[in-house]
Amino acid sequence: MLLSVENLSVAFHDTDSPFFAVNNISFQVDAGEIVGIVGESGSGKSTAAHAMIGLIKRSRSKVSGKAVFNGTDLISMPRHELRTYQGDEISIIFQEPMTSLNPTMKVGKQVEETLMIHHADMTPEERKQRTLEAMELAELDNPDKLYNCYPHELSGGMRQRIMIASALAGHPRLLIADEPTTALDVTIQADILKTLKEINRREGTAILFISHDLGVIRNLCQRVIVMQSGVIVEEGPVDQVFYHPEHPYTRQLISARPKRVKLKGEPSNV
Repeated sequence: MLLSVENLSVAFHDTDSPFFAVNNISFQVDAGEIVGIVGESGSGKSTAAHAMIGLIKRSRSKVSGKAVFNGTDLISMPRHELRTYQGDEISIIFQEPMTSLNPTMKVGKQVEETLMIHHADMTPEERKQRTLEAMELAELDNPDKLYNCYPHELSGGMRQRIMIASALAGHPRLLIADEPTTALDVTIQADILKTLKEINRREGTAILFISHDLGVIRNLCQRVIVMQSGVIVEEGPVDQVFYHPEHPYTRQLISARPKRVKLKGEPSNV
């Protein structure tokens, strides 16, 4: 087992009474597994992932429970020790690359940042070579040319692949994908999902994929966790949850998916 989350809770205390965005959830991710977390906006799925790897300000919140990664609890770990995991053994891809990428810095150097922080013993030549390899793994064409580009010179799909390359540069054991395809059109979205599947197959990287899109979860993941109002209401293999949902909320999510309606006069084979 790579990751075991036990009784994780996140309470924000910047209001009169604590608000539990995540309330006593437990789940596991095995090495090399792709697990999806699905739920509507505000269900706590991103908050849970961010809390367990230390991306939530402790001055505004109280995080309790355990997130045991490869035998070590991340929740109780001091900040300076947690930084040795962030971006190296555990990486995250955020939803909107333009808010994560530095617009004044070439993308190649941004991918290299992880290596400069966690692999200071590497030479500049070694860092650049690892960066180009990560860009190739993210299925970016002409990485030598793209290395010297700025974010605004790239398309949305290419910027997201730069984020993937940055997350992969340190060869993480766990990749958290926080709705990485939401801002992309369906064609590019399909390409990104294909890339993530290939990364999982070739590198053995475990992926925790967060989304509100049931179709994406169904096509990518092996297991799915359904969250509502900060708690897990259902969990299981993707086919089991999609074809035989047990919880009313899961059934409502599935029934809310838009269905294609055949237009009048449309051929039957369309």
